[in-house]
Amino acid sequence: MSHSIDDLITLMARLRDTEHGCPWDLKQTFATIAPYTLEEACEVAEAIEREDYDNLKEELGDLLFQVIFHAQMASESGFFDFADISQGLLAKLLRRHPHIFPGGSLESFAAGQKLTSEQVKQTWQEIKAEEKKQKGWKGRKGQQESHSAMPDDLPVMLPTLQRAEKIQTAAASAGFDWPEPEPVFDKIHEELDEIRAARSESRERISEEVGDLLFACVNLARHLGVDADMALRKACHKFDGRFRKMEALATEHEQRFEQLTLEEMESYWQQCK
Repeated sequence: MSHSIDDLITLMARLRDTEHGCPWDLKQTFATIAPYTLEEACEVAEAIEREDYDNLKEELGDLLFQVIFHAQMASESGFFDFADISQGLLAKLLRRHPHIFPGGSLESFAAGQKLTSEQVKQTWQEIKAEEKKQKGWKGRKGQQESHSAMPDDLPVMLPTLQRAEKIQTAAASAGFDWPEPEPVFDKIHEELDEIRAARSESRERISEEVGDLLFACVNLARHLGVDADMALRKACHKFDGRFRKMEALATEHEQRFEQLTLEEMESYWQQCK
């Protein structure tokens, strides 16, 4: 038996039914559900990293359910509903792809112009800027949007590596960027030297210099066309796997891992590589 998106919306409405609904679902709010939404988005990214597409299907379903959950709560409060979300998204995507839908409708497909990826990106940014201008966009604390190249609307919960990359990209769009990766390598070496020099100073000073190093590393990843956040996720996954193998090898040799010398640990590490 097949089901549609409407069936999911109906299911969610019944879970939140005040008389016959689920007690747990009924007591939830936007604030209590938000952490689950972030968690599901991270699990989608993790499934992609593992190239586990069966799991990706499930995780995308879980993420979709989060959207439906928020839409149901918004509908109950009279803010908007799922149809409003779909309509708003469709209108925005049509508006931001004039090279694909020049008439601003699905029917105008294939009548547009050919653009490069960079031209599309530039057009997208220009359209976003115009949308904000028309809306009289205000910052999160009510301040008027600045004229800075720096983005004013980065989500508070955006992973820090992604935030750094977006800030650097914004600076680059204003011309403040190295034209090639080589100077970034030099900058990383410079930051390492500053950390060495800061070791005799306060922890606050050391923290500042470590932050500068991490920022420079994100800059290098950006110049090399690498997603820094995804690269670090993969590195964590790789280290976790190798460490577990080291522990397993020690157990096979009837050794307690934590009692090994650093030389013995290094030997196991090389075997696991």
